[in-house]
Amino acid sequence: MGKRRAGRELLSSLSKKQKKHLREFGEEHPFYDKLLLLLLLHSCFPFQSEDSDKSSAESDSETEVEQVSGYHKLLATLKTSPESESEEEEDESESEEADESEAEMDSEGSQETGEAEGGEEDKNDVPEEEEATDTAEQILSQEQADGTDTSCDPRHGVIEEFTDVKHESEFSLETNFMEEESGDCNADKRDSNPFKQHMDKELEDKEIEKMSTLRKTSSQSQWPRLGQLIFSSTLEKHKTLKADKEVDVKQLHLHKPLESTWPKVNKQFLSSVDKPSDSPFTPLQRELFCIMNSYRDLFYPERNALTNGEEIRHAYCLHALNHVLKANAQVLSNNTKRRDRKPGTDTDDYRDQGLTRPKVLMIVPFRECALRIVHTFISLLEVNDKKKIDVSNKKRFKGEFGSDPEEKPPNLKRPEDYEAIFAGNIDDHFRIGVAILQKSMRLYAPFYSSDIIIASPLGIRTVIGAEGETKRDFDFLSSIEILIIDQADVYLMQNWEHVLHLMKHINLLPLDSHGVDFSRVRMLNLNNWSKYYRQTLLFSALQDPQINFVFNKHCFNYVGQVAVRNVPLTGSISHVVVQLPHVFRRLEAESVTSVIDSRFQFFIDKVLPEYRDAIMSHTLIYVPSYFDYVRLRNYFKKEDLNFTHICEYTKKAAVCRARRFFLKGEKQFLLFTERFHFYKRYTIKGIRNLIFYELPTYSHFYSEICNMLKATDSGVDATWTCTVLYSKYDAQKLAAVVGIDRTAQMLQSKKNVHLFVTGEN
Repeated sequence: MGKRRAGRELLSSLSKKQKKHLREFGEEHPFYDKLLLLLLLHSCFPFQSEDSDKSSAESDSETEVEQVSGYHKLLATLKTSPESESEEEEDESESEEADESEAEMDSEGSQETGEAEGGEEDKNDVPEEEEATDTAEQILSQEQADGTDTSCDPRHGVIEEFTDVKHESEFSLETNFMEEESGDCNADKRDSNPFKQHMDKELEDKEIEKMSTLRKTSSQSQWPRLGQLIFSSTLEKHKTLKADKEVDVKQLHLHKPLESTWPKVNKQFLSSVDKPSDSPFTPLQRELFCIMNSYRDLFYPERNALTNGEEIRHAYCLHALNHVLKANAQVLSNNTKRRDRKPGTDTDDYRDQGLTRPKVLMIVPFRECALRIVHTFISLLEVNDKKKIDVSNKKRFKGEFGSDPEEKPPNLKRPEDYEAIFAGNIDDHFRIGVAILQKSMRLYAPFYSSDIIIASPLGIRTVIGAEGETKRDFDFLSSIEILIIDQADVYLMQNWEHVLHLMKHINLLPLDSHGVDFSRVRMLNLNNWSKYYRQTLLFSALQDPQINFVFNKHCFNYVGQVAVRNVPLTGSISHVVVQLPHVFRRLEAESVTSVIDSRFQFFIDKVLPEYRDAIMSHTLIYVPSYFDYVRLRNYFKKEDLNFTHICEYTKKAAVCRARRFFLKGEKQFLLFTERFHFYKRYTIKGIRNLIFYELPTYSHFYSEICNMLKATDSGVDATWTCTVLYSKYDAQKLAAVVGIDRTAQMLQSKKNVHLFVTGEN
C-alpha cells in the first residue's frame, strides 16, 4: 500500500493529460512504479537535479546513453511542459490510431514543430522505460550497483522489499510433520513414482565425467501432436519415450489432491464433445506432460499466446506443483519417522532435500503471467468450494500483480497477438517467493523459505548482482530441481543477457550454509551434481540461435533432452496481401562473428547506392538489432543523407514528427527498429520501398511490415519494392519467412532470388 500511496500522491499533482500520457507509457512499466523510482532515486542520490532540457545539440547523445544518470533518464520521461499539452494530445491521437487520415497527420505534424523547438529533438534518444532494453529498473540497478532489490538502503528512509516473516514457523519444513489424513505418509514408498526414480538415481563419477566430456547422441521420433522430436543424451541410450494415446490420471502418480482437481481446472481447454471419462488433457498437454513427467529437458518453440499459451501454462504448473508437493511430503514424512525412531538409528536414510529449500524457478516476462500462475496453483490445491486453502498475503498480491482496466487507453487498437502478450500488468521487474505446505500457501515468502520462485529475468538479475558488488546473492539457486523459462522469445526483446546471467549462476555451491541440516542433504547436492538432475522446460514462440544455445549448452540433465524441431512449410510471406516484388539478396560471410560487418559493408556498397536517387524516396529500412541501427544512423549522418529514425528509445513526439516527415516525403529514408515495432505496432504510412537489413526475429513481422504498403493511397503500386538481406547463417529465419523448400533452394544458390507474392502463394 505504501508504494501505491506514494504514487497516487505524486499523481495528484499531474494534469489530466500527463496522467493519460503516463498510462500509455505504462504498457511495459506501470507509472506507479515510475513515480516510485523517482522517489527512490531522489532519496538515494543526494545531488541537485539539473534541467533535463540541457541536452547536446546533436542527437548523437543516444550512443552515449550510459553517461546520463538514471535520475535524469527517469526525469526526462515524466517532464512535460504545460504549454505543450495540446500538442501532446495530437501526438497521442496520431500514435494510437493507425488508420487516421493524412490530413490529420499533417495537422499534428505542424503542431509538433512548435514542440520541437528549444532542443526537443536533441532529447529524442533518451531511453523510455517501456520501450528500452535498459529499463528504469535496470538503470536503477546499474547506477546504484546494490544488486539485491529495487529499494534503497534503509538509512535513506525507504522501506525495503516486502517479505512475509510472520508465517515463518507455520511453513517451516523442519518443524512440521505429515498429517495423517493427508494420505501421503507412504508416498515415498511408491517406487514407480517418476519423481522418486529421478531424484533417487545415484550417478557414478565416471558417468559425470562422461557427461562433461562426450558429445550427446541423438535420435528422432514423430509424435501425433508435437511433430518431429529430437531426443539427445550423453549416457547410454535410454528407453525410447512414446506418446501416450490415452492418459489415466491415476497412472501419472500425481500427488493426491491434484488427481481430483486437475480435471476440473483443465476443463476449460477440453472440447465440449469430450465425455467425462475422456482424458483430462488436451492432445498437446498430454504429450507435453508425458515428457515433463519423465523429467527430461524440453524445448517447445511453438508457443502461441493466442492459441496454446494457457494450455501450456496449466501443464507446467501441474508438473511444478506435483513436484513440490511430493518433495515436501517426503520431507514431512521423514520428519515424522525421525521423531519416532529409536536412538542410534542410521540417519542416512533421510537424505531428502537440497542445500537450500527453493526447488522450482519459474521465469516469466510480466507480472500478469505470475498472477495467472499463482491463480492456477490455488485452483489446483482447492479440492472443492468448501475446502478453500489458506493463502497468506493474497490481497497484497492482487494489488501489486493485478491491473486496472481503466489504465489502458480506450482507443488503443493493436493486433490480437499483441493484446494477448501485453495483457494485464506488464511490469517486467518482479520476483516473489511461494511456499506450499499441505493445505496452505504463503506468498512473499523469503527465498530461503520458498519452494517456488516466480520472477522476471530482470527481477532475478538484480538479486544475483554482478561480480564485484558487495550486496548480491545467488545461493538460493543452488538446489533448483526444475527450471521453467516461459515465453523465451519475449526476453530477446527485453534483455537476453539477463537469461544468460541466470544460467551462469544456477546450481552452484552456496557460499553459506543458511542453517541447513547436512544430515538431510542429498549426496547429489553435496557432490555439486545438482545441474545434472535439474530439469529445464523452455517454451518459446520461435526457434532462435540464442535460445538454442541456452538449451544445448546450459542443460545437463542426465536423463536427456527433447526438442521439438518442426520446419515451416509455407512461411509468413504467404500472408502478404499486397502485390509486391520481393528481392532476396545473399551476402557472403566467413563466420558467424563476421556476418555483422559483412552485412554492413554489403549494404553500403551494394544496396544503399541503388536507393540514393530521389526517385527512390519513401524507403523504410527495417533493422532488428539496435546496435546495427546505431551503426547505420551514424553512417547516414556522416554521409549527410536525408533520413529520420525511430527506435525503442525515441520519444513519442519525435516518433510523430518522423512519421509525418516520412509520409510527406521530406525525409527520404526511415530507420526503423524491430523492438519499437514489437512494443508499439504502429502503422507507418507512406512506404514505397522496403529494405529488411536483416530478417525479422518474428516471422509474422515480415508480412505485417509488407502489408503497411496498403496504407499508402498513392496509386503507385507498380513502384513498390522490397529488398531482403540474408546469409547462410539466417537459415532458421529464412525458412520461417519463405518456407523450407524455398530456403533450401536459396541457400544452395548464390544468386539473388526474386519472388512475386500476391497473397495467394
